[in-house]
Amino acid sequence: MQRREALKLLACAAALPLLSRDAFSLFQEVHDQLPASAVLKTLSPEQNVMVTLISEIIIPQTDTPGAKEVRVNEFIDLILTEWYDHDERSLFLAGLADVNARSRAKFSADFADCPEPQQTQIVAELDEDLTRFRESLPVPPPDPAPQTFFGMMKQLTLVGYYTSEAGFGDELQETIIPAGHAGCVPLEDQPAK
Repeated sequence: MQRREALKLLACAAALPLLSRDAFSLFQEVHDQLPASAVLKTLSPEQNVMVTLISEIIIPQTDTPGAKEVRVNEFIDLILTEWYDHDERSLFLAGLADVNARSRAKFSADFADCPEPQQTQIVAELDEDLTRFRESLPVPPPDPAPQTFFGMMKQLTLVGYYTSEAGFGDELQETIIPAGHAGCVPLEDQPAK
């Protein structure tokens, strides 16, 4: 599977179970490409803080790791750098600027400088806007469906989290590589009907 095909699937997927094994493997490879220490390629340090905060609001740490702990922000930076084209990257970065503009208009502070309840309020408003946008699309949506910043952010956060070892193993309690193979087993004769 080519990266562009995986991104198209990502843009159309409503849920992670729709990811094929090839796409799942491809996104796991992105995690493997993350360097031991953070090296940003597209996001500025300020944008990285915003992506980290928003992704952690989407998937907070509970009894399992949150988005921040599994480095979803770095996953997103790598996807923006190596997979997204100029227009997609520009849409995402403009969305981050809009989040700051909303925050300044509502709370007179940049998003990262607001207390957590105000950050959560902004993210909830973005989610409501996304819902209204999706409801405005024809059924079925055009191929490819138009993207919004928060739609991209949400999808990248979910895929980045649930294709990580912690998200897939700890949260979903699935095994990325099965511990063993059962092999062939004889089938018992079925009684005649």
